Amino acid sequence: MKTRIILFVAGMILAISPVFAQTIDDYIEITRDVLNTEKKAAVAEAMQLSDLESAPFWELYNEYNLEANKVHNLRIALIKDFAHNYENLSDEKADELWNGVLSYQLQLLKLKKSYYKKFKKIISPGDAARYFQIENKIEALINASLAAEIPLIETK
Repeated sequence: MKTRIILFVAGMILAISPVFAQTIDDYIEITRDVLNTEKKAAVAEAMQLSDLESAPFWELYNEYNLEANKVHNLRIALIKDFAHNYENLSDEKADELWNGVLSYQLQLLKLKKSYYKKFKKIISPGDAARYFQIENKIEALINASLAAEIPLIETK
């Protein structure tokens, strides 16, 4: 599957990003654009939609990913906040960050639940479940990469 390609591309972006990205926000947008392109190709390969299913699926896919990116922006903000406060992290700030992580996860879960219902209306429940399985696998790869890079909390 293309998930290995996604990880490779993400790794390459990490390696070359200082050359191309002017700011961390530029880097995030470059990474997001590349990941979205690779992700869409992986989804297309794995879903193998009929001509009848294709147009409504991709329309809803784009809508879902637009909403998912809004939720993922919360995680990005939390990571930036953690990085900004890492050197002098208080117990209170650690608590605030962790509650933010829980809020992010809850919002993402609610979004998936909502869109799973919408996808089941245009493709079979099995295909809708396969789509969200693909989403979860890609998220797991991204989460593993983030977990390897983000240090554990150390409060002062």
